[in-house]
Order: sequence, then C-alpha cells, then structure tokens
Amino acid sequence: MVVGNEHGLHARPAARLVGLVNGFDAVVTLTDLDNGKGPVDAGSLSMVATLNAQQGHRLRVGASGPQAAEALAAIEELAKQNFGDDPGSPESAPAGPQAVGSAPGGSGLDVAIGPAVLAGAQIDLGAYVAGDNELGRLDAALATAGEQLDELRANHGDIFAAHLALLRDRKVLDDVRAAITAGASAAAAWRQVYDELAATFEGLDDAYQRERAQDVRSVRDRVLRLLVGVTEEAPTDGILVVPELDAATAATLDATRIAGIAVRAAGTTGHGVIVARSRGIPLITGIGDVDVPPGAVVSFDARTGSFEVAPDEDRVRATITEREGERARAIADADQPATTRDGRTIDVLVNVGVVQDAVDARGADGSGLVRTEVLFGDRRTAPTVDEQVETFRAIARALGGKPITIRTWDIGGDKPLPFLPQDREANPFLGERGLRVFRRRPALLRDQLEAIRRTAAETPVHVMFPMVTTADEVAWALQELGPREGLEVGIMVEVPAAALRVGSLATELDFVSIGTNDLTQYTTAADRTNAAVAPLADGLDPAVLQLIDHVVRNAGVRVAVCGDLASDPQAAVLLAALGVSELSAVGPQVPLVKAQLRQADLGRVDTAAVLAARDAAQVRGLL
Repeated sequence: MVVGNEHGLHARPAARLVGLVNGFDAVVTLTDLDNGKGPVDAGSLSMVATLNAQQGHRLRVGASGPQAAEALAAIEELAKQNFGDDPGSPESAPAGPQAVGSAPGGSGLDVAIGPAVLAGAQIDLGAYVAGDNELGRLDAALATAGEQLDELRANHGDIFAAHLALLRDRKVLDDVRAAITAGASAAAAWRQVYDELAATFEGLDDAYQRERAQDVRSVRDRVLRLLVGVTEEAPTDGILVVPELDAATAATLDATRIAGIAVRAAGTTGHGVIVARSRGIPLITGIGDVDVPPGAVVSFDARTGSFEVAPDEDRVRATITEREGERARAIADADQPATTRDGRTIDVLVNVGVVQDAVDARGADGSGLVRTEVLFGDRRTAPTVDEQVETFRAIARALGGKPITIRTWDIGGDKPLPFLPQDREANPFLGERGLRVFRRRPALLRDQLEAIRRTAAETPVHVMFPMVTTADEVAWALQELGPREGLEVGIMVEVPAAALRVGSLATELDFVSIGTNDLTQYTTAADRTNAAVAPLADGLDPAVLQLIDHVVRNAGVRVAVCGDLASDPQAAVLLAALGVSELSAVGPQVPLVKAQLRQADLGRVDTAAVLAARDAAQVRGLL
C-alpha cells in the first residue's frame, strides 16, 4: 500500500492503525520499501510512527496468526480511507475547532497581560523513593493516566487517542518493565525510555512529525506526576509561560480565565498551539529564553511579535480595550467598503477552502482565492466537471454573486491530492508543484478548466495558475485554457524569479496575485513548517517587501495578495500603500482588515523607509 497522508504515518493515523491491529489475534508487521526500514511491530505506536513512512512511501504489510487474513483486509480498507486523515486540510493531522467540543472560548484577541505562571519545568525525581513493588506502582500510575486520557478524548477529540496509544504502547512498556526488572525505579525507567522515544521523533525528516515529540513528553510527564505524587493545577488568571504547549494543557485550560499563553519554542503546527488558537486563547510563540520570574507581570502582542516582562500596564490595558472595541466595530461595519481616508478603495476578499468559508464570510467583496486542492482534497477519486461546477456555483451563491477567483490545482510540496499520486522527490518544495505537475499529465487540469469556463458563463469568475516561473509556462496555461469569453486570467507570483520578471509574464494577463507564504519561504530559504528556521520566514522581511514593490511597479496589471500577509490588518495597509489593489484574507480577519484600511491615509505611509529597513522587526516598528 502507498501512504497518502501529507505528513506520512504520524501519530494520529499511526494510532488508528495500531488500534486496529491490536483488535485482531494476529502479529502484523510493516516494512517501508522506500527507506528500507522495518519490519516493525504494527501494534506499537512508537514503532509505526518512527518508521518515518512519508507521503508516497510504499509499505509492505505482513501478518501471521489466526486472524491474519482479517487483519490484512481491515488494514487495506483503513489505508483506502487515508488512515482516517483528511489530506486536504491545511493542517492535515492536527485537530481543528471540532476537537475542543463545547469548551468555552477565549477573547480571540492578539494581546494579553497578567502574572506569569511558569509550567513545563522538568519533574524532580530526587524525592522519589523506590520500593519493593515498582512494577505495581507503574501499573497503578498507568491505569490512572489512562482514565485521565479517556476523559480528555471524550471531551476534546482524537488528539488524545494518540496519547493513549503512546501510554499503552507494548514495545515501550516492555522496555520500561525490563529496566525496572534490571534495578531501575519506575520513575527513572519511565523517564529514560520516553526521553529516548522523544529523541527518536525529533530525528525524523518531517517537521510536523518532529513536533510530535512534545506529545511523547506530555505522556511522559503525566505518568511521572502520578508516580512522584505531584498535582498539576490548571493555571488561571495569568499568562501561562511554557517551553512548548501540549494539547492536553491547551484543551483543558479555562479559556474564560486564562489571560494568554506564551510559548518559548517557535513553530505553529504543534497540536497545543492549534487547539489554543481554535479556542480563541491569546497566544504568542517563539519568545525564546527570556528570563521570566514566577508571578512577574508579563504581556505580549502577537500582532507586533513583542513579549515584555514588567510592561507599562496602563499602556497594555489600553491596547486591550482598543483591540476589543476595534473587533466589535469592525464586525458591525463589515459590509461597508474599505475606502481609505485618501480616497482609495481596496477590495477585501475571502480565502475559501470549503464552501462554508464563503457562507461564514462577513463583508467579503468576493473570494480572492478558492483553493481547489483543499475543496476536493478529501476525495479518493477526481471530481467530475459537473461536480466542480456545482461546488463553484455554491461558493458564488454564498458570496451573493460577487467575483470568485479560482486557483487551479495547487499540489506538490506539502499538498498532496489522493487522486493524483506523485513520485517521491528529495526536495518536493523545489520540485513538481502547482502548474508544473500538469505539463506532463494535463487531463485533470483540462477538466477543471472546463468547469471554470462553465461557471464563468453564469457568474463572475477569475482563474489563476499557481507556481508559475517562466513565460513559457504562462503561454502553455493560456493555450490549455482556450477562449476566455469574459473570463479574467492571472497567475500566482510565489517564486522570486516570477516576481523579478513579472512584466514579461503578465503581458497577456488581467491580474497577478502574490502568494506571500511561498514567496517568503523561497526568498528567505526557510521552510515555514520547520520550527528551527520559522522565525526567518517572515512576510514583513524587507527583501520580501522589495519583491512585492517590484511586482506592483512592473506588472502592468492589477496586483492582488492572497497569502497570510493579507490577513494582517497592519500589513494590509502597507500592501495597499505599495499599490496592491486587492487583498484576500481568512474569513475572521476580513472585517478587521477593512476597518484598518478605512482608518488609513496611504499617502502618509513611509514606504521608502519600510523598504530600506534592516529587518522585519524594524518594519513592524515603522508600522
């Protein structure tokens, strides 16, 4: 079988596989034919998850025992379902808002202040006294931890199924029990084995899988607290400062009382970060090793990326009051146009990955990005032309017939399509992505273009092609499209080469749309999913802004931005001042972006100073 999951067999799909295998009276093994690892015990989460089976890898499944045939059939069916993962989701495996159930939400603000509540320090085993029944003590702690995680799974979703599988992993438990039998205490043996397992996860290829080491440490510490007798009280009425944020902490915090969370580690793909944001808890990541005394008043502003110890409290509270009012006013005025004080009207549109995004959008002037690979990414077979037309119609209806910009299939890199397998590449971000994929096999693109043309006959539609680098690619795309018949056509500018020669690329186009996420990572040579270099991939880096400025000055057609930078209200003003005329943001940010633009006098934005800034931090200071 072939792994279709975006991040391979990471913790959650591996947990589903392990749970399935352990329901049969059979011994099942997995071998990765592409990396040569295995065979490993398919009933052990640690063995399956650290097999390092990446997307596109071929797995050989072996089984023996009374129910071997039944186990193989069930595994084959699970693999057809992509191991329960949705490959079209932007986060692939992490839980979304549904994972927090009915848990109360936070303020949704990006600024917070409160006394520092320090957590995540290593559990001290110095006072632990080993006894005559260390195996019994371990079993008691495991039983209690299992009850806790069962409750968390019931209330907060599937993330904790992986935690339970880690807790009950027979390979890990065998290693722990062997260490205890050899003379180690239960606490020391548990810590050593789980530390080694976390280190194994941190050595994996995929950045997302490396962040799963924090799940291992979360399970490690849960059991250690029970063994040592340490009670962990949920923090309230302050800002939680942690080395990393695990999902259990994020899911069980009282979001109505915790002021915010400050995470020392960078990165945004950890389960805990995603859960906290889905609950509306103010959060900042990447604060580093700044010294934070327990109980000291701290504040952060995620909008500016600042974290302060002993801040000016009156200033911070005034900012909070201002942001609360700003949000309320923005929502009330969402349907008003984004006309700046100096008379420029900027179209603010919404990014759409599912039809519901269009339904929920408040104040959007249309859609500046319909992500077709996400829209149909949960399918095992390609959608028909009729199915695509009906979905595009539904988006247009939800937006009241306003223009929608449909991006053709953008796959490759970190975005697979289950119904269009790709060869494994050593560096997929620099390989066959976007339009490049279809030069060799254009059939799927041709179907989509037919659906777009049919939709355009009924409602305003723009089409844009992703990952374009050369004029030859533009010419080929236009040839495949055929007669435009009123259809506006553009390309994504995501590659520095495309930005630098945009004038020659856009001669036959109606618009270009800058994808700041990819443009930033290619300009800074920093994978935005890699926590180690994520701070370098900053869309406000002056080098990125200089490329945007070059595009605006040389494109000769209207310029839009549909990357994350367009969802940042302050950055939106800067983009408009540089000459961008359309911004496509995530739905919840549309009212805030429009409100910020209405307050702006673009003629007063010192774009020259911004473009000459030393770094992104200085740009934020100027804004």
